[in-house]
Amino acid sequence: MRHLQPMWRLTLACVVCACGSSADGSVTTQPPPISPDTFALRALAAARGRRIGAAADHGYHLQGSDGNAFRSVLAREFNLLTPENDMKFDHLHPAQGTFNYVHADSLVAFAEANNMKVRGHTLVWHQQLPGWLTAGTWTARDVSLIMQDHITQVVNHYKGHVVSWDVVNEALNDDGRMRASFWFNSLGRSYVETAFTAAHLADPDAILFYNDYNIEGINAKSDSVYALVQALKLRGAGIGGVGFQAHFQVNGVPPTLQQNLERFAALGLKVEITELDVRVPLPSTPQSLRDQAADYAKVISACLAVANCDAVVMWGFTDKESWVPSVFSGWGDALPFDASYGKKPAYWSIYNALK
Repeated sequence: MRHLQPMWRLTLACVVCACGSSADGSVTTQPPPISPDTFALRALAAARGRRIGAAADHGYHLQGSDGNAFRSVLAREFNLLTPENDMKFDHLHPAQGTFNYVHADSLVAFAEANNMKVRGHTLVWHQQLPGWLTAGTWTARDVSLIMQDHITQVVNHYKGHVVSWDVVNEALNDDGRMRASFWFNSLGRSYVETAFTAAHLADPDAILFYNDYNIEGINAKSDSVYALVQALKLRGAGIGGVGFQAHFQVNGVPPTLQQNLERFAALGLKVEITELDVRVPLPSTPQSLRDQAADYAKVISACLAVANCDAVVMWGFTDKESWVPSVFSGWGDALPFDASYGKKPAYWSIYNALK
């Protein structure tokens, strides 16, 4: 299922808009992409020299049961799109030597039709690896070549259409030591530098990020990430930024967030909030939603205060499509739009912080 021509070269109406057939067999489409509201979040962020984004997938989100509503809000409010799953290894590389770009291409087409940029997520991660890879019998050289080929193929495919990549995702444990993963167990810690070097060779213009969670404040893990990325930069591995996932529970934004962003920025790196959500105990209450709104404002304000923090991306935008309830039992309502796409207090706190 390797596609030599990207999906965004296809007729845009069939990628971005809901398509169907009339009685005479002709294709009918929805109107063209929405013009963003002057007072939407994306316009306010752009006025501050920032991008505001959300994660989405093709089938589950853009083509879901309420795809029209989802696409409408996504295009109106955001100017940066991260594929939630559609660019992960198992989705793009389901069999050895076989790449399937169909769904990821449709996300890029949607973004480009709506004047949004795309963050690629993610090239090298310890999860969502295909069975052909993890069950194989490989030498270290085999694994290195497979990883580099995957990176080269994917980054080349999206060259000029993906502005930045999460090259390596979650390589460290919470104690700051390297995570025992398929990649580390096969190659040792050198796999991180090898991955960045391969991505930089494939697209020297893309900004390459190390991305992780529980590194938003100053702690043992963020100290280790600091040492890791500092070494990568000194060795000229092509790293250009650090992504701070920011999956918080309510009242859990670390007080050292801005200070931490500043120290990474001082290395000459971009810093971005890449997967923001703020979960609350269910059922949510007016007070918990007010506290959630205050947490969103803290994150946006911290980014605005740091010159090298140029983007905040939420892991979705509507509670209808959030990953949180399936992973954190008893928690949810983590995003700025409710399940009916209504604007919650968190939306207005983001709005006011940007404005």
